[in-house]
Amino acid sequence: MEHGRQVDLSSCADEPIHIPGSVQPHGALLFFGRDGLLAGWSANAPALLGLAPQLGLAYDVLGLPACACELIADCVGLDDDDAAPGVCAATIGGTEFDCVAHRSYERIIIEFEKREVSADEVSQFAIRAHGSIDRLRRQKTIDGLLGAAVQQVREFTGFDRVMAYRFRPDDSGDVVAESRRDDLVPYLGQRYPAGDIPAQARRLYILNTLRMIVDMDYDAVPLLGEPDAAPLDMSFALLRSVSPIHVEYLKNMGVRASMSVSIVINGRLWGLIACHHMAPKPVPYAIRMAADVLAQVMASTIHSIEARLDADLAEQSARVRTALVESLLLDDDPLDTLTAHARALMSASGAQALLATQHGKTVAFCAGLGGAPKELPEGLAESIVASLPEHQHDLVVREMAADWPPALQPQLGKWVGMLALPFDPLSHGWCVLLRVEQIEQVTWGGRPGKIAAGPLGERLTPRGSFDAWYETVRGSAHPWEPAVLANARLTLAELVRAVSAHRAQTEATRAQLLAMLGHDLRDPLHSINMAGMVLERTGGAAGGNQPTLGKRIQSSTNRMQRMIGQVLDMSRIDRGMGLGVAPEPVELSALVEDLLDEARMAYPSIAFELACDEAATVNADSSRLAQVLSNLLSNARHHGEPGKPIGVCLSRRDGQAVIEVSNVGKSIPPEVAATLFNPFKRTSLNNPRNRTGMGLGLYIAQQIVREHRGEIRYRHEDDRVIFEVRLPLA
Repeated sequence: MEHGRQVDLSSCADEPIHIPGSVQPHGALLFFGRDGLLAGWSANAPALLGLAPQLGLAYDVLGLPACACELIADCVGLDDDDAAPGVCAATIGGTEFDCVAHRSYERIIIEFEKREVSADEVSQFAIRAHGSIDRLRRQKTIDGLLGAAVQQVREFTGFDRVMAYRFRPDDSGDVVAESRRDDLVPYLGQRYPAGDIPAQARRLYILNTLRMIVDMDYDAVPLLGEPDAAPLDMSFALLRSVSPIHVEYLKNMGVRASMSVSIVINGRLWGLIACHHMAPKPVPYAIRMAADVLAQVMASTIHSIEARLDADLAEQSARVRTALVESLLLDDDPLDTLTAHARALMSASGAQALLATQHGKTVAFCAGLGGAPKELPEGLAESIVASLPEHQHDLVVREMAADWPPALQPQLGKWVGMLALPFDPLSHGWCVLLRVEQIEQVTWGGRPGKIAAGPLGERLTPRGSFDAWYETVRGSAHPWEPAVLANARLTLAELVRAVSAHRAQTEATRAQLLAMLGHDLRDPLHSINMAGMVLERTGGAAGGNQPTLGKRIQSSTNRMQRMIGQVLDMSRIDRGMGLGVAPEPVELSALVEDLLDEARMAYPSIAFELACDEAATVNADSSRLAQVLSNLLSNARHHGEPGKPIGVCLSRRDGQAVIEVSNVGKSIPPEVAATLFNPFKRTSLNNPRNRTGMGLGLYIAQQIVREHRGEIRYRHEDDRVIFEVRLPLA
């Protein structure tokens, strides 16, 4: 059997550490075929166990203790290898042993490990370990759990140093908790590169969660057996000899004895409990198993804590999604909705800024959280949007400056993390979450990549120095967590569904609009046509009917202009072009007075009352504001109680100009009020008091007010329906 294969750092990534062909000398090993016949043994077995082994002998004629034979018999009778190892205590030649047997790939392995501690002492250790497990179960945070664990393990094992490692996604590990002898140099906070634990070692850490080296200066004991036999797989063996690279690594740290316990969660090596001693140190099997159970309890507790945190994040994200979709169904502009919910979206994803873009329009929200700037650099939002791929349907994730297009990297500044959701690829609609650079001062346990000549000849060796080496890491944001990415995909699906539903509704209503126009434009055209025929037949001399005909033509023309104007405005809004406001200083008092004069002249039978009139100047497009107020006065005229006055009030409040238009009427039902500012409302179509209405007026009015950085609201108060327009004062 092969033994003592020479390895170095250049080959340690493929070193067959599970088949070393040797054991540590503080115990002996025998292995049998599935039939119970002896297939090999460690070279020290005859002297340590008082045996005369021969190949092919049955286990029950070797002179083994009765309990050891029972363990072997149990393994022979197994149908598969998936069974816990059998354990018993035996005394051989006055020496106490822990006997452990397991089956591995058609072979049965039994190990005899010398125990220098009495059974009573082991029992006391077990009691203390049980108390430690109970204390760990009560921890509520991962940091608290790891801090308590290293203290408890050190107390019941007696190691000089006990550390808790937590692995990062790149497989490097941080020492996040430590309990040590006072005279030892602390390693708390140091990071160790992924190369310190090669891939095959990680595999073994997952398969066999506890490893022990009693004395780093041991001389490996070879295994003996058939020369051409397959190597013995010792993945689950207690006495397995370890890689000389690993031994040298620990010697560089001044360690003479080592025990490590894996923290495995869902088949992933989450962390390690690493125990070091500066002198040789045997730890009884029962105590090691107590530490192993403790690590399993830790893994379960950590999993529960992480699951609770993920559930809290999922619940928060679900609330944000629900509110977002509800707003999207009520609000026609996704950019306005995303901006309104920006803070909640950022909180649920751990972002510091949000961009939303569609139809070439981009809006940004930056809260200045977590040390982030309160504003993005000029032009950065547009550059980020330009860097997003066309026709993308999945998330785009960037976590460091190197992930961005090279031409854009100098412009990023601190904004190097991006999570982009393409909610509407057809219109290049994106919701972009940004994270700032996390400048990290990494304390490495020795300089990564440092190499030197080793004691085993001219070859590479593990780092010879574990003095702290500091490195400032720039250009990377905190990685997007799996839970955040999962919730982002759910949010993206909801956004896509809402936008698709809105597009389908828009297409349906556009077809309805064309049909309505075809129907409603016939009436005024017919009136104009008839008036023209009368004028033609009378030669322009229609007597007393001429003013009436002229008024009819003017009225019909105005109706047609209003319809066509609304359709054109709707088209501009749909295409994301905006309404093209041209702001200039406007004195609202004069504008309101002019509109009221026109209304009184056109409808002398209706009382228009100016209830309050304060001077207020705003930067606005006067013709567009007149369009808003005309629509509100028209709605009040059509929907107010006949014979009751229509009120208008202009005032100043909290740095804003406030215009209120009110009419006497019943409160609008909540289900109708929720869609007041949507286009093509069913309640607006075929209204007997406004038969030519298409349900676009309030929708367009809202868009105009928004382009003036204002807002429009509805409320019912003192038996009056009130629409309120708020605009920032100049």
